[in-house]
Amino acid sequence: MLITKESILLDCAIKDKEQIIRRMASHALQINRITDVEPFVQAVLHREGEFSTGVGYGIAIPHGKSNVVREAFVLFCRVDHVDWSSLDGTDVDMVFMIGVPEMDTSNEHLKILALLSRKLMKDEFRQALRNALHEDEIMEILKKWEII
Repeated sequence: MLITKESILLDCAIKDKEQIIRRMASHALQINRITDVEPFVQAVLHREGEFSTGVGYGIAIPHGKSNVVREAFVLFCRVDHVDWSSLDGTDVDMVFMIGVPEMDTSNEHLKILALLSRKLMKDEFRQALRNALHEDEIMEILKKWEII
């Protein structure tokens, strides 16, 4: 499964984009989605350096391809108004991190990005995620909106 209850981090107090990426990568290691933190962080930061993944509406979708990724995954993290150099100039309060194996030739990350992007355009979906009180509620929202 791309995202599980263990893939959700609520109320992360970190205010720095790179530190959030590092925190989420460390969590990915803890839940066995990657085998090593630093190569994955570098892949995500490299992608971030090409073009900001702050897509607007308070959302960032950092992502990376790396040989340390066991299988495609998505992590979700709520943060407190972080400058992500977003396209619309707004601070980010929700982060969806995507990881895919380096050798993935199916463009899995593009499919995941497209699915998330379509859903995140809907204000009702974004507000439900912002208002959720616990991980189970986030999972129910993701199921309702057919993310999982």
